[in-house]
Amino acid sequence: MAAFASVWRPHLQSTESDSALASFHCIPSSSRLVKLPEKLTFTAFSSSRSLCGLKEILDFSKYQGLGNDFLLVDNRDSAEPKISPEQAVKLCDRNFGVGADGVIFAMPGINGSDYSMRIFNSDGSEPEMCGNGIRCMARFVANLENAAETRSYNIHTLAGLIIPKLREDGQVEVDMGAPILNAPDVPTKLTSSKDGAVVKVPLNVDGENWLVTCVSMGNPHCVTFAREDGKDLEVNCLPLEKIGPLFEHHEVFPARTNTEFIQVISRSHVRMRVWERGAGATLACGTGACAVVVAGVLEGRTEKKCTVDLPGGPLEIEWRENNHVYMTGPAELVFEGKAFL
Repeated sequence: MAAFASVWRPHLQSTESDSALASFHCIPSSSRLVKLPEKLTFTAFSSSRSLCGLKEILDFSKYQGLGNDFLLVDNRDSAEPKISPEQAVKLCDRNFGVGADGVIFAMPGINGSDYSMRIFNSDGSEPEMCGNGIRCMARFVANLENAAETRSYNIHTLAGLIIPKLREDGQVEVDMGAPILNAPDVPTKLTSSKDGAVVKVPLNVDGENWLVTCVSMGNPHCVTFAREDGKDLEVNCLPLEKIGPLFEHHEVFPARTNTEFIQVISRSHVRMRVWERGAGATLACGTGACAVVVAGVLEGRTEKKCTVDLPGGPLEIEWRENNHVYMTGPAELVFEGKAFL
């Protein structure tokens, strides 16, 4: 029988994502509880098998952007992810794995880009892009390179080329590109209401009509500020676990959708809750925050520069004159570890 040593985690807040399995080292049974050194390195087990039967080991770094957390994998030596979607699901499990909203692979660049990014969601699906995730990836590859604190990267994604920039103040600013508004390209089957875009269009979800605006930031978003009765939302009172899946899997979204529920504080400040396609309720969504500001401008509710408050903290979003949307926010290393697959 093996005993377990508890992990000492200085200067870190305890979060739901800190899985018990990610918080133990397997050590000989004769050992006692010990303190680990200041460097935060953890070993996670994906099953209860003994060490003798474990053969595959995955090195990872866990990062979070406003509580949206990811396992980052150094995949620079291969054009294919090192693990399968099924393995990603196990690692993302917050009870039986490490715990994360997704696994991100830093891969070789394509067509002159510095790197390529692929991501598996916690349900095993693969999204085109992730705003909080790409900020985390920029920090991750900078650490791999021992790069200067202020530099930018050209990162190829399934949503196209994305350019994150590490700033002197520790924030990461990302040029997210131009929003896609043409209904079939979002994609949505909803009828357009304004120059090919779906803006403030009624959508019936489980017998209730919502006014929605559809935007793609390389991945599909459905943004709602109000029900059809015109009453503004109080987003913290919404039963997100119930209505989120109904939006995500609605028949008018052939590729499913991310859904943002928005409460306007002022024309330059909104509060957002999000149901992410493939991940469920998360503490933050970068592409979603970008879509919200675009939708807010189209509906005449917000300015082009806006603070978006998410459960995990604020993002600064600006839809600039070049038609590109810029997102600025944090990305932080949580810990490094090894997962036994």
